[in-house]
Amino acid sequence: MFRILRLIKEFITYDADREFYAKVFPDSLSKVDLMRLRKMRKADLARIMEIETKNYAFPWSEEIFKDCFSVLSYSCWVCEDIEENVIAYAILSVAAGEAHILNISVDPVAQGLGVGRKIMEHLIDISAKKAETLFLEVRPSNSKAQALYESLGFNEIGVRKGYYPAENNTREDAIMLALELMREF
Repeated sequence: MFRILRLIKEFITYDADREFYAKVFPDSLSKVDLMRLRKMRKADLARIMEIETKNYAFPWSEEIFKDCFSVLSYSCWVCEDIEENVIAYAILSVAAGEAHILNISVDPVAQGLGVGRKIMEHLIDISAKKAETLFLEVRPSNSKAQALYESLGFNEIGVRKGYYPAENNTREDAIMLALELMREF
């Protein structure tokens, strides 16, 4: 029953200030300020798959994303622009005092605008309530993502050899990063 009420609340709740300022003072907020984060829905999967296949040569399958909805410790998010188009998404796992970003991706047309930072800050806030450390992996070839993570305070803690599939039937290492969180009690 509570799950149904929560879903109804998420569906009808919106940020009135965001909508007001966007209409009345369209130049008063940046595009990133006008973007909204909300829980991912199954109806978002087609758009998520578009972004996933644009960004990754070896994308997650739709079935993997569907499975994420059924794991209680997973928190699945999307970021929408002012027209309510999904432009980014993230999957976070939180359990046993640790949080792990499993997937995060921004549509290439929205990259470089601060969307990745907005989602990361949201994931950090969520994690800080339930975990002591937030982990993620990143490809060594993804220097833009590495720069973002470093600017947010993540530190390299190791390397996973051959973690990612790569071209020509090879594997690419993953740089393991961690962020110590200030837990909110």
